[in-house]
Amino acid sequence: MSLATIELPQQFHHAVEHWRRHYIPDFDALMAAWDRYFPKDEPFCLCAKLELGTSEVVTIGDHAGEKKRLKPDELTEAEAKQLLAIIRAQASTEFGSIQQHHGTLARAQDDEDRFWILRVMAEELRHGYQMFHLLLSEDWSGASGGTKGEDMVEEALSMQTGSHVLDAFNLDFDSFLDSLVFAAVIDRVGKYQLTMQKVCAYKPFADSMPPMLREEAFHLAAGVVPLRRWVKRAAKGDSLNTMEAVQRAIAKWYPRGLEMFGDERGGKTNVGYGFKDMENRPAQDLYIAELERMLRDLNIRFIRARHPEWSAEQAELALDTLHQERVKVDGLRFEELLRLPDRRFFRRKGEPAWTMVGFDGEAFDDVEAYLPHLARHLPEAYLASRDMRLYANTLRKVVSGQLTAAEATKAMPKLKRVGGVCPCSRAVRWVVEDETSELKDAPSP
Repeated sequence: MSLATIELPQQFHHAVEHWRRHYIPDFDALMAAWDRYFPKDEPFCLCAKLELGTSEVVTIGDHAGEKKRLKPDELTEAEAKQLLAIIRAQASTEFGSIQQHHGTLARAQDDEDRFWILRVMAEELRHGYQMFHLLLSEDWSGASGGTKGEDMVEEALSMQTGSHVLDAFNLDFDSFLDSLVFAAVIDRVGKYQLTMQKVCAYKPFADSMPPMLREEAFHLAAGVVPLRRWVKRAAKGDSLNTMEAVQRAIAKWYPRGLEMFGDERGGKTNVGYGFKDMENRPAQDLYIAELERMLRDLNIRFIRARHPEWSAEQAELALDTLHQERVKVDGLRFEELLRLPDRRFFRRKGEPAWTMVGFDGEAFDDVEAYLPHLARHLPEAYLASRDMRLYANTLRKVVSGQLTAAEATKAMPKLKRVGGVCPCSRAVRWVVEDETSELKDAPSP
């Protein structure tokens, strides 16, 4: 492994540092405790990292066999616009996740969990920094409609929870448990995206993926390892750590994770351009299978903590029996196990957008029956959120025929900043952006 490390021009480096002081105030504590919690890992570097020695040949799509592109103007106009959108979305997600973690970091039950999430936040900052390097090191004005790289950086730094590109990064965390489930479920989508993008026909972007992927592996562990401890405590009757709480958090984040892949019917364009090596639905299928394996592992650990005298084989057999027959097995109940909802459950984008499909795939035709069903499966604190209220009101309009599914997706409002780039200016308002990009006040929920 050979890397090139690059620092942004001073003004942009300082801008990221300024942003970091707002959203990672415990950064210095993380640096001071790094050797204690991560003694085998290299010290943190706020820099762009590019893998050296990667392939120079496009391996997939319409340009397979050709040399990879090194500058935006070597791409077609359509390709450059598509890739620029990917880079800007990637930057948005990195900074967005930091803002979400920031809200509940102090609520961690264990110091180790807190420092693990702090490291995730620092590395997400570096990933966003890396996207800034891509935006600033070349001229993207031909693909951006004349928008300069520095303006795109300012836009990304000005976003807050509610104004990011992807819905998963516009939801507030209800508790520190959200940090763990988010890392295990949403960061796992990031792993798939980075893996698919390693082949990218634009070489600077492809070279950015391997270093980010190595760090992403820790992000998944920062969710899964604490969840393993959580389910063991739940098995022993710890009233502060329950399987139900984890299950509800999974129901909240899993639909948003599926939507991060894009519409199930899409992805052909990115494969054709050589930007990714897989279309959306096959990638989503692999993601679902991997989450199923993760939940199986957590369920096995729960069962073995409840019955420490059992062998791994006995625990596997008990789990299979619970899934197949849904009967009690030595005090264990099927309802205690963690499960993925149906992939159509609680969706607002993609092929099943705004359909009323239940946790187990059951169909609803009455919105006033579907909403209580959602309430039984989602975290109580989330039910009281503005996002949930807006979803419910929009769903009613879809069911009554006032909105189509496509119109409903566009109608969900976002936060827009009123003020400058610095997070010191926190003035925001809820707006709906129409097709002409004019801002309108959102209807009250």
